[in-house]
Amino acid sequence: MSLKVLKLHENAQLPTRGSEKSAGLDLYSSEGQVILPGRRGVIATGISIGLPQGVYGRVAPRSGLAVKNGIHTGAGVIDPDYNGEVKVVLYNFDDKPFVVKPGYRIAQLILEKYLICDVEEVESLCETERGNNGFGSTGA
Repeated sequence: MSLKVLKLHENAQLPTRGSEKSAGLDLYSSEGQVILPGRRGVIATGISIGLPQGVYGRVAPRSGLAVKNGIHTGAGVIDPDYNGEVKVVLYNFDDKPFVVKPGYRIAQLILEKYLICDVEEVESLCETERGNNGFGSTGA
């Protein structure tokens, strides 16, 4: 099983693992951009991907960027039938601008299995111990 990667730009980089057992593959920026405090940016990676059968890609934050710079990701699902350029939505929750340069590790790509099932309307759902108790109902 392999992740097929097509470079779309000469400065694009293939995703890499930070260590042998890393769950995520680092995604790299192929362009520069400044993301102002409280704003978001859409950063190109310069790659398209072909996902293995039964797998979708989840774009997740890099912990170092989140902790050190307040940078998080959004809109993180890459469907297996999408073959356009992978772009990453970055949110800047810090109080200073974040400068993205070409070649920066901006997010990680996690490959996850998924199921496709039919949607069935029903009259009721099975009773559970929790029931409809939502946010915070199982403790702090």
